[in-house]
Amino acid sequence: MTVRERFAIEIDSLDLDGRGVARRDGKVVFVDGALPGERVQVETIRAKARYETARALRIERASALRVAPRCRHFGLHAGACGGCSMQHLEPHAQVALKQRGLEDALWHLARVKPQHVLRPILGPFWNYRHRARLTVRFVAKKGGVLVGFHERASSFVADMTTCEVLPARVAALIAPLRELVGALSLRDRLPQIELAVGSAGRDDAIVLVLRVLQPLTAEDLERLRAFRARHRVALWLQAGGPESAAPLDAEDAVPLRLSLPEFGVSIPFAPTDFTQVNHRINEVLVRRALRLLEVQAGDRVIDFFCGLGNFTLPLATRAGHVLGFEGHAGLVRRAEDAARENGLAHVAEFAACNLFEWSDADWRRAVARLGRIDRVLIDPPREGALAIARTLAAAADGPRRIVYVSCSPATLARDAAVLVHEGRWLLRSAGVVNMFPHTSHVESIARFDLAS
Repeated sequence: MTVRERFAIEIDSLDLDGRGVARRDGKVVFVDGALPGERVQVETIRAKARYETARALRIERASALRVAPRCRHFGLHAGACGGCSMQHLEPHAQVALKQRGLEDALWHLARVKPQHVLRPILGPFWNYRHRARLTVRFVAKKGGVLVGFHERASSFVADMTTCEVLPARVAALIAPLRELVGALSLRDRLPQIELAVGSAGRDDAIVLVLRVLQPLTAEDLERLRAFRARHRVALWLQAGGPESAAPLDAEDAVPLRLSLPEFGVSIPFAPTDFTQVNHRINEVLVRRALRLLEVQAGDRVIDFFCGLGNFTLPLATRAGHVLGFEGHAGLVRRAEDAARENGLAHVAEFAACNLFEWSDADWRRAVARLGRIDRVLIDPPREGALAIARTLAAAADGPRRIVYVSCSPATLARDAAVLVHEGRWLLRSAGVVNMFPHTSHVESIARFDLAS
């Protein structure tokens, strides 16, 4: 049996996972549940040659930034939910930590500093999550079906009955969903439930997509329809990949929409489509991106990784012409439909392209298509946009300005290094977007200007 060492230690700082950082005997110690300035009693979890991981057992001197977690499922105890990692830290301090992490990544990974640090984009700290993937497991020793996020640092599902980051109506469904799935014939063959909330007329609509690995019985269908009526939700079934998802009945074909009222834009989406999880923050993010781009009426703009047109369609209300590139042909078709529906098809066009292999030849074709390119917006997945950054750095006729929206400080820093050190770009400004409060996820936005 391994004996875990216990000792007291002073916490110096936080890492981007929300762990306290201390030093002991020449090694870094990462402490779950500890905050800067605290003295804590800890227990070692893992000891390596250059670092140790530990968990806080008792706080001997608490930080002024420590707060009581709002969710009863949050914590370091066995079985605690891992959906959030920072509920013990005051919410605005979480944002400051993320801003510092972004600046550190830009400097230590890319040797660049923004000339101006943008004010963080903030929104609601609770009940904000309009998209989620809930894991489902039948666990006999836990008394039945579990529905929720994974336990902290585990593949097990947390035994949760509510959630403070999901919309209140959705959080109230967790316990009824456990009961529902437990009564189905395929309770062992239903591994996840995907959640999507969107505008539908005057109210928000809730769609639950059940991943089903075997056909449902007549009794199953009866139970699902009764659940739908009782809780006023739409139910979809997904037997294969995302494209296989379909409404249970005709009445479940709820037209979900992502609204951007400042631009008069409303984008329809399917419950399995990618949209930002935090709709209120997304509205502010789109506004900030367009303000940073300073698009003029005659400008020609490219939107890389455009998806359903979250940035493309608002840009089309301001620019002379916008060309959205996306790797998924299905999303391109739906973006084209959205442009027509919003009366913007004459200004916005879309094309499918492998953006991870973007080349100078692709850039030349885009320039020929638009005549010139004045502004570029980039909103890539976590892998970043290295091929695009290299092409822009080498282009003699690059745009005057780039706005880069990132969900990974590391890949933003990598691509910024290419633009600044290999190209003729200046990092004018950068800041964080608090898209996922109480988690370690860092969303950010940066503006690059072509040096004169």
